Amino acid sequence: MSEQNATIKAGLIGFGLSGSTFHAPILSSIPDYEIAAVVSSHPEKVYKALPEAVVYSQVEQLLNDASIDVVIVTSPNATHYEYAKNAIEAGKHVVVEKPFTVTSEEAKALIALAKNRGVLLTVYQNRRWDNDFLTVRNLLETGALGRLSLYYAQFNRYRPDIKNSWKEQGEPGTGLLYDLGSHLLDQALVLFGKPQSIWADLREERPGSAVTDYFHLVLAYENHRAILHAGSLVRQAGPRFELHGDKGSFLKYGLDPQEGQLKQGLRPGDPGWGEDQPDQYGELATEFSGLAVQGQIDTLPGRYHAFYQGLAEAIRSGSVVPVNPEDALSTIRLIEYALESHRKGCVIQVEE
Repeated sequence: MSEQNATIKAGLIGFGLSGSTFHAPILSSIPDYEIAAVVSSHPEKVYKALPEAVVYSQVEQLLNDASIDVVIVTSPNATHYEYAKNAIEAGKHVVVEKPFTVTSEEAKALIALAKNRGVLLTVYQNRRWDNDFLTVRNLLETGALGRLSLYYAQFNRYRPDIKNSWKEQGEPGTGLLYDLGSHLLDQALVLFGKPQSIWADLREERPGSAVTDYFHLVLAYENHRAILHAGSLVRQAGPRFELHGDKGSFLKYGLDPQEGQLKQGLRPGDPGWGEDQPDQYGELATEFSGLAVQGQIDTLPGRYHAFYQGLAEAIRSGSVVPVNPEDALSTIRLIEYALESHRKGCVIQVEE
């Protein structure tokens, strides 16, 4: 970028669910950015959503486009390392969709390469800005639950049929542990840091499944446990978050609405963006000055756009990126520990 206030030109690699639903609409809602180019095998889909964008058929064409400031990798997980590496070597800032990489060694290599080339590298851990997670984080910071004993976060789906998708075909880095696990582990790391140990139960619970479609993780911390769970055969979901401490408890049902709103064509700034309906508010039971108090608390608004606003600030002024890639490396390392725990059938100590 030649000028401090010049528009940041973004290039997307991939225009599937992630690129078309989570990235393009958010970027288009922020004046700092212009989506200048997209790599896709479906140009008609891109032109319908982004008529001014250039559509490339090959990644190399995008990387050779000197006008592109930041490359956003939203392609299948197994390609993240290669595409991010090539973009960094081309001198571009890089955003990688989660999961960051398939292995921690790949993540380390990308972090070192970005530092060496002097470009920004970050990972799209958008669910740090889910409305329910922001509310949970606020509750913990204010001490409303007292000393925490149990943190339970689950992200269940009802998908009994196996889709004809790369996510379901057993490719490297696929399955719920890499998909939803990347979100739940990142959230736990944000709240509590690295655990002392991890125990994992992984399953292929649907007949014929080629990937892990169920996981149950127990992360041990000094004073509490964090239980992270996801399954594919849950028609009636329980609490999304369940927290218990020595002063109180908090239960929250439902999912953050931003994904659904994006699919409906809503954008940040629209009325109701990221907001819960009152029947989705969480239930807090605690005490103040010796008095027992129980009732609903308003959910803080979700704000996925905060990620790209933060990235724009980092590109323009050299501030920190919205998600430190070292955090995303820690998430991939915990996934590897979980795989080891399941394989060995034991608790694994977290050493790094």
